[in-house]
Amino acid sequence: MSLVLGIDTGGTYTDGVVVELRSKQILKKAKALTTREDLSIGIRNCISNLDFEDFKNISAVSLSTTLATNAIVEGRGCEVGLLMIGYKPIESLPVKHYHVLQGGHNIKGYPNAELDLEKTRQAIYELKGKVDAIAISGYLSVRNPEHEIAVMGMVNEILDLPVVCAHQLTTSLGFHERTVTAVLNARLIPIITDLIESVKKVLDEKGIQAPIMVVKGDGCMMGEALAREKPIETILSGPASSIIGGTFLTKTSEALVLDMGGTTTDIAILKNGVPRINQEGATVGGWLTRVQAAQIYTYGLGGDSYIQIHKDGEIQVGPQRVWPLSVVAYQYPYLVDELKMNFEKTYDLMFAQATDCFMFLKQATFEVLNDLEKRVVEILQTGPRSLYYLTQRMNLDPNLLNLQHLVNLGVLARISLTPTDILHAKGTYNQWNREAAEIGVKILASRMRKSPDEFIQLTSEKIINDLCITCLQSLVGCDEQSIRIKNTPEVMYFIKKALSPKQGQEFDCSFKMNMPIVGIGAPVRAWLPDVAEKMNTCLIIPEHAEVANAIGAATGKIMETVKVLIKPGEKDGTYLMHAPWERKMFENLGDAVAYALDEAKIRAELAARKAGAKEYELVVNHEDRYAQVGMIENDIYMESLIEITAVERPEWEREEIKEKFFLDTVGF
Repeated sequence: MSLVLGIDTGGTYTDGVVVELRSKQILKKAKALTTREDLSIGIRNCISNLDFEDFKNISAVSLSTTLATNAIVEGRGCEVGLLMIGYKPIESLPVKHYHVLQGGHNIKGYPNAELDLEKTRQAIYELKGKVDAIAISGYLSVRNPEHEIAVMGMVNEILDLPVVCAHQLTTSLGFHERTVTAVLNARLIPIITDLIESVKKVLDEKGIQAPIMVVKGDGCMMGEALAREKPIETILSGPASSIIGGTFLTKTSEALVLDMGGTTTDIAILKNGVPRINQEGATVGGWLTRVQAAQIYTYGLGGDSYIQIHKDGEIQVGPQRVWPLSVVAYQYPYLVDELKMNFEKTYDLMFAQATDCFMFLKQATFEVLNDLEKRVVEILQTGPRSLYYLTQRMNLDPNLLNLQHLVNLGVLARISLTPTDILHAKGTYNQWNREAAEIGVKILASRMRKSPDEFIQLTSEKIINDLCITCLQSLVGCDEQSIRIKNTPEVMYFIKKALSPKQGQEFDCSFKMNMPIVGIGAPVRAWLPDVAEKMNTCLIIPEHAEVANAIGAATGKIMETVKVLIKPGEKDGTYLMHAPWERKMFENLGDAVAYALDEAKIRAELAARKAGAKEYELVVNHEDRYAQVGMIENDIYMESLIEITAVERPEWEREEIKEKFFLDTVGF
């Protein structure tokens, strides 16, 4: 048998499956809570819950994760130092510490200015002790990476820190987007490293000696070494796995696949059984990157989304993720009593909800905490506490205690009311501490001057309607329209009439989706039936839907692509080859193409082997582009695009191809 252990580590749950690839049979499945303070605990619990003994026959371990996506959405990750070469920031960047250096190139790959080595060295020293990783982004480095490579060498000499260059991550133009990609990649390095080390620790304990593969955002796989270098490739890894898993489980070729996790709801539109690939780059947490990924629409709405009451009395669900009251109180029952003592319902809180509690996760690294923050951390190291308890113990006005900075750093986690708690309070779900959920509902209901039942009904309707809007927004995006539904009052006027019709309104509105909704993830059975009814479509929740991400991880394929661009040189009859590893001039187009093809094949094979591929095939795409100009006899040469892709298909897919080839050969 060819057994694969698939693991999906999400913000809330870690899922595991054992799949026999040739028969496509799911032998075992299990879930466990993700333990952010020590990921190995949740992974160990998940694998133990599989109740599986034949670990020695596991041939591969495949991981998918929403950790990178969630970290970007929530603004978490390590502190990054950015070195920008040849250009100042164009727009805001996800980084505090940065320096602009002399240098950069033009579109032909010639230097705009030479590097100032002394100032570069000084800038690197200034980052020492302030950051955990370095990102380097040079202007038009995709046309010539020499300055980025030189600065990286200097960083390696001076600092003992991870360092990443923008040209290593993408060959696409767009200085700002490449810079964002490099910064986010550097920020995610410790998060993915922690995941891989946690998995390896548990695999050693279980005696599993198999290579580790990680799912990328386009649904393909990469090896452990590549994942450590390019963790940005794992953004939307979890959603991509859910699409693969959903397709694997349902065999549905046209559908809206909705994966509702703890932190986010991720949606992909399937056409002919596959999602569209976003060639421009994935957008996560408001940041446009240059990472190619499946066209997935991500929304900050999940089972653990933060339920808040705004000053205008409106209920907001998400986008921030918190720990559910019911989950934490299950482990720390004393929180129930602490929640019973709370602020006066008329007291306005500026930075928190009255239901908020906090728990300690880990010590800060380079970030310096102020005295107040240190005191809070010291108190919480003995166990989670409510905000009310903290303010009473510290004799402090709650509006002088803003703990969001510590939450962003990952030092603390916020605990509050979530959709998971709403399900507990309704009695729909009873796995954790129902009393804590009911108290949380009562606290916020009293602040809205509503009964608990009225608050539950209003919040449930808000969650269902927001899920409907995510479906509509995704369909609008798939139709290549730039309408932002929630930001367009005229559109919301009609949507509110459709989703929350009022008795006696002058006219009614309704929607009809022309494809089914495929529901993936643990909470979908609770929320999606009402969503499908409001959207006038059918709902498919396949068997094993709650572990579809792990199934997708176990059934993916390896695909590594190398792209090379050839453009005319400045002198007539010359040609410039722009590759991720070098820029080279040729006197003849044929020589340039031949060299590019040979080198790209070698690089694609190396990348495939580094990703863990053993049996792969090379797919070659070569296109010469010419411009037709009137009055000129010959077309004008513009560029050559060369793309080499190394593909290793999963074993079950290879078996299906062999079977089809056999049937075609014998005439069936």
